[in-house]
Order: sequence, then C-alpha cells, then structure tokens
Amino acid sequence: MSTQKEFNKFFETNKKAWNNKTPFHLKSSLYDIEGFKKGNSSLKFIELDEVGSVKDKTMLHLQCHFGQDSLSWARLGAKVTGIDFSDEAIKTAQSLNDELNLDAKFICANIYDIEQHLNEQFDIVFTSYGTIGWLPDLKEWGRLISRYLKHSGVFYIVDFHTMLWMFDDEFKEFKYSYFNLGEIKEEAEGTYADMDALLKQIQYGWNHPLSEVINSLIENGLQIEFFHEFPFSVYNVFPNTVKGEDGFWRIKGMEDIIPMMFSIKAKKI
Repeated sequence: MSTQKEFNKFFETNKKAWNNKTPFHLKSSLYDIEGFKKGNSSLKFIELDEVGSVKDKTMLHLQCHFGQDSLSWARLGAKVTGIDFSDEAIKTAQSLNDELNLDAKFICANIYDIEQHLNEQFDIVFTSYGTIGWLPDLKEWGRLISRYLKHSGVFYIVDFHTMLWMFDDEFKEFKYSYFNLGEIKEEAEGTYADMDALLKQIQYGWNHPLSEVINSLIENGLQIEFFHEFPFSVYNVFPNTVKGEDGFWRIKGMEDIIPMMFSIKAKKI
C-alpha cells in the first residue's frame, strides 16, 4: 500500500501530465473547440438521456478537465461547479466560461482536497469518461460524492468499462489485473485526443473492479437506480478499433463481445 507521500508524488506527476495535455486537446478534432464555441454540445446521448433535465438544478462536476461538459450542462440550465487538479485546464475552463457568457464556476483542486474549497451541497454530482482510473481510493471518492449531494440528490457516472484497462496497448492480451493491486506506472506517448502529439511522459493510474465502484456508493448511503453496460465506445480514443454502422467504436475482432462503457445512476437516501 502506497503512503500519502507517494500518493502526493503520483498526483503531482499526473497533474503535470494533464497540464501538458491540455494545449493539445484544445487543438484536437476530438474536442472541436470551434464547433463548441458556435453552440455544439460536447455531451453524448447516453448522459443526456440518463441524467435527464438539469434546468435550474445545481451540479458538481468532478474531474471536469477544461470544462467543456460543464459548460454544455450550463447551456442546458444547470448551475455548475467544476473541479479539476490541472491548472491549465481550469484556466481554460474559466476563460471559455467568460467568453461564452455562462455562469459556471471552476475550482482548481485535487478531488480529495475538495472540502478545503467547497461547502455547499448539490442536486447532482456528475463525472464522466476517463475519471476513476486516476483515483487510488474509491471509498473516499464515494464519501465525498455523498457529502456533496443534497438529500435525494442524484449521482451519475458514465465511463469506460473497467475491464478495458486489463488489456495491453493493442488489445491483444491481458496485461493488468482487473483488481486494484496498487498504482500502475505508464510511460505514455501522445494523448488520446492526439496520438501524434509530441508528448512522452510518466503517469500513474489505478484499476478498479466494478464491484468496488458500486460498493463505494452503497456504503456511503446511495441507492443504485440503475447500472448499464454498453458494447461500444462513443469516443474514438482506443487503438485497434473499428467504427460500426451506428457510428460507435468497438475493438476489432471483439465487436459486441466485450463491454466498453458503463453507467450508474444513484440517489442519496
């Protein structure tokens, strides 16, 4: 088990990596910033359908990156507060918010330090696509989600299926445990939004079985409303994928065999 000092080192390394990634993401077709500025939403049909109406509701967006989804929810009428540990990402989020004349708020902080920065509670806590793999402790994650939800408030996550992180980079064979056996150190080249980006950096992640995700919510007073799994990815961010007739991506040779995403909606009781 890693010490707090080691965790702090991992977080600082990852923060540096995300600060370096942000400028490349802003120029990428994946995020399509110019289209977003013209009014396009970055939200996908899954979260739009499953979260439902957010008009006049307060929302806390965990690990919001540079705020594109936060601002998309704000356009739909939510009162959004986004948190992320990347200085560059939060600076961009605040700039976009001002440019688009929206009223979202952004906080630069590690999710585990959020109580030093925020006291209010929210109708909705939201997180999506590439989040929990950067967190070592989901029990504390679940506690914080519960702490920031109002009574009968809703938590929602949609993310890439935790099974995917067992594979090697080419999705040819299993390389990592499905379970959380400690940090996984990776020397990453490029970034998911731009595989050709001139980036080569160390980053740390953690695998989590879905039982750990679900139990961290139940043990902190949340009632699961649904748990869904999907055989496709709405983003083209994995190697060795093929695009289906439905417009979504699947691992070549394993189309509709393995799960690629999941979603959970839970209510604080």
